[in-house]
Amino acid sequence: MIKFEKKNYIYKIYTWLPIIILFISVLNEFDLNYLNIDYFSFNFPFILIFYFALKEYNKFDYLLVFIAGLINDTVVGLPLGISSFSYIVVCIFASYLRNITIRPHLIKDWFYFLFVISLINSINYSILFLFFSYDLNIMFYIINNFFTFLLYIPSSMLLNYYLKAIND
Repeated sequence: MIKFEKKNYIYKIYTWLPIIILFISVLNEFDLNYLNIDYFSFNFPFILIFYFALKEYNKFDYLLVFIAGLINDTVVGLPLGISSFSYIVVCIFASYLRNITIRPHLIKDWFYFLFVISLINSINYSILFLFFSYDLNIMFYIINNFFTFLLYIPSSMLLNYYLKAIND
């Protein structure tokens, strides 16, 4: 396990790593298109936001999450505020789960995460299709939802390792 001195500059950068990764992931819109895999897509910012909002990580500020959503809308070409709304709703649902849970359980969190991303993807699809007349493929949302759900457990295990390194 990695151990840091608390006053070291590397430690300070390491504590801001989740926000840095969030901004990198919304700036490059990582979806594996360059590998020519047709039916593989996931939303890593949802995983990152849900996990750190659930763990109540002190450096993971909701204003920065909102700004990351605005940047994502600019990069992807969506109407401004759609991703910010989605990211803040993920934060709200994760905070709600954190407050009502007595003993956290990874599998329960995982299925709650499925509910949250399904709700958000359906709201996004409805808003973009009905109000903005985007020509959308529902299959993309279903595939994205499925792989985001599947990748939550491995991502959670890696992020647990990160939090242990920060707290020790």
